[in-house]
Formats: sequence, C-alpha cells, structure tokens
Amino acid sequence: MSLFRLDASILPGTSAGAELAGLVEAEWTAVHPDVPVVRRHLGTHPLPADAWAHAHTGNLTPEPDRTPAQRDALTLARELAAELEAAEAVVLAVPLYNFGVSQHFKTWVDLIIAGAPLGSPVLKGKPAVLVTVRGGGYAPGTPREGWDHSTPYLKRILADVWQADLVVIERELTLATTSPGMRHLQDLAADLHAETMAAARTAGREVAAR
Repeated sequence: MSLFRLDASILPGTSAGAELAGLVEAEWTAVHPDVPVVRRHLGTHPLPADAWAHAHTGNLTPEPDRTPAQRDALTLARELAAELEAAEAVVLAVPLYNFGVSQHFKTWVDLIIAGAPLGSPVLKGKPAVLVTVRGGGYAPGTPREGWDHSTPYLKRILADVWQADLVVIERELTLATTSPGMRHLQDLAADLHAETMAAARTAGREVAAR
C-alpha cells in the first residue's frame, strides 16, 4: 500500500500545483503515517525525450533484434508502469504550459502506455487526485475560453484510458499576484486559491478513507 505522487512543474520552488498536492498528501499521511509516499518529479528529473520512440519501436521488434536503446527504454517503460500499478492511491500536480500538456508529463504517459500490457487500465478503480493549475483565466465567457488543451487530455488519459476514480482540482489566475496586467483579478484569484485549498484537503481526506 502506498501513495504515488507525481509533480511536473519546472519551477518547483514556486509551484502552485505542488502546494495543493502537498495538502492532499498531508491528509493522506495523517491517516496513514506509516505508509510510504512514492515520489516522481518530472520537472526536476525529466525522462529522456527519445525514450518513448525507442520503447514503442522496441515493442514492434522481436526481442533478439532489439537495439540496446530499445531494451533500455522498454525497461524504463515497464518500471514506470509497475510503479503506478503498485500504488494504492495517486496524486498528480500537472500545470498548463503554453496552452497544452507538459512535455514531461506526455513522455511519462507515453512510456507507461508502452510499458504496460496493451490497453491495460493501470489505475482501474484506484482513487486519483489531479491538481492542475493555470496562470490565466480560461473559464466560459473569458477571452481564452477553449484555449486549455491540457485538462481534457489529462482527464481522458487518467479517467477513460487508465480508469482511475478521478477527482480534479483546477486553480486558475495563479499569475495574478505577479503579472501587472492581472492586478484587477487579485481578489478573485485569492478566492479561487482558498477554494482549491479547501478542495485539496477534502480530496485528501476522502482518498485516505478509501
């Protein structure tokens, strides 16, 4: 039994997602103080960018004919898949970058798909909390409604492909305190911050009780 935590921010010292994931983790460890938390930080320790191509082509190549790079990539892919499958619960902190999913997270997903049995729902029935944060505003009616191409993908992979019992916590306007053009949104940003902190604590308690 373990909690698997994944972070993907390239700015770990100021990560808004890490703050919320930390609240989920704190609620978990309060209930399960002796249960390990397995961590992987894709922002500070990114996976090799070419590993997925080698793993994918390695799966299509008979084992005796695989190159050393294909063998190494498949070993990594299987380790990542096993790490996720071994977890009892999962919390992921994945930010929006340039209107899409982080390349670090995408590489991780692709490698797990390559390392698990074809079509395997590696999180089937497991509680998972996705924390995703956005610097600006993408809500209905805003100028950039529909520009968030990350969150729908994250939900599709985690809930539909991997079949996790998924809770999603979304925080917007994280740059309101530092961006001069967003000063008029600071009060709203503070309210959203407080709401998501409460949601993270609630999600952590619910996951811990499972």
